[in-house]
Amino acid sequence: MDNDLTGKPASPSATALPPQPVHFSGTGGDYFGIWIVNLLLTIVTLGIYSAWAKVRRLQYFYRHTELAGSSFDFHGSPTKILIGRVIALVMLIAYNYCVRRQSPMTLVVVIVLALVMPWLLRNSFRFRLYNTSWRGTRFHFRGSVGGSYRVFLLNGFLALITLYIMAPFMHQRLKAYQHDNSWFGRTQCSFHARAGQFYVIYLLLLASLVGFFIIMGAAGIGGVFAAMGKIQQHGGRVDPGSVIRAIVILYGALILMAVTIGPIFHALITNLIWNNTRVGEHRIECNLAPLPLMWITLSNFVLVVVTIGLFIPWAAVRLAKYQLECIRLVPAGDLQEFEAAEPEAVGAVGEEAATAFDFDISL
Repeated sequence: MDNDLTGKPASPSATALPPQPVHFSGTGGDYFGIWIVNLLLTIVTLGIYSAWAKVRRLQYFYRHTELAGSSFDFHGSPTKILIGRVIALVMLIAYNYCVRRQSPMTLVVVIVLALVMPWLLRNSFRFRLYNTSWRGTRFHFRGSVGGSYRVFLLNGFLALITLYIMAPFMHQRLKAYQHDNSWFGRTQCSFHARAGQFYVIYLLLLASLVGFFIIMGAAGIGGVFAAMGKIQQHGGRVDPGSVIRAIVILYGALILMAVTIGPIFHALITNLIWNNTRVGEHRIECNLAPLPLMWITLSNFVLVVVTIGLFIPWAAVRLAKYQLECIRLVPAGDLQEFEAAEPEAVGAVGEEAATAFDFDISL
């Protein structure tokens, strides 16, 4: 055993521990069986089975994700997920109905949605974390209701009225709200990224988008549509074949933008978020490389189109494996301390009562 400066044996927590990489052992072939059954049963039950399908999907990915030799697990209730989806669907139908009918109730529905959405999103965070475990210890989300309204309602309103100049600030506050209020057992997580770091990445995104549209303009894509519009204004007839070609070129350019600029932004923002997240004193390192992520995204898209969707399970596994295995935990001490810190009476009546209104509202 190593000795410290006093000549005494170093404590386990003081000994440098090697980084613990995340390992994903899932395969596309295995996941295909789950995916195809989920798809068929969801169609047959007119979408009702989708809640059970989501639980099976998450359990597959969680149970094949390992850290320090132990896998994660998901314990979510399909019934609660179904309730959440029904709530989300009812809100969506009410909104669309009022908008289509140009009802005076539209404003009321929008206000109600704005008022209830932060509460529902907070409960969705609680649902997902509480139902996630590692080595038998569950995660928790303890963000306040007031905090959710500041993050989603107030900051969202500020981003809107500033024409999204405040969007990077809102993103930073959202991640701070999520990570600062996340716990693993009795160990609190923390978030240390600053808003200025988010602004740098968003400015790079903006510069990339501007550059892309300049290239599109130089290539004459916009001019083609403008010329077609002028021909129609003067009573001329536009060749349908030219319209189809122009639309195909435009959508092709937009897809190319999504599979190039999108992965670059995702890699940069993901690295920023996880490299500035701590679990107690334990650091997380994330090293997503933009180019490999871009290649996976582009090749996944092409193969999904070519196979008419049958490649989706392999695409999901490829993307998950690359992203997860770019993450590693840098321990500051013995990882067994997490389990020792977990209180014996973590749930019981209090925890179940608290989660009685926690639904997963994602569609």
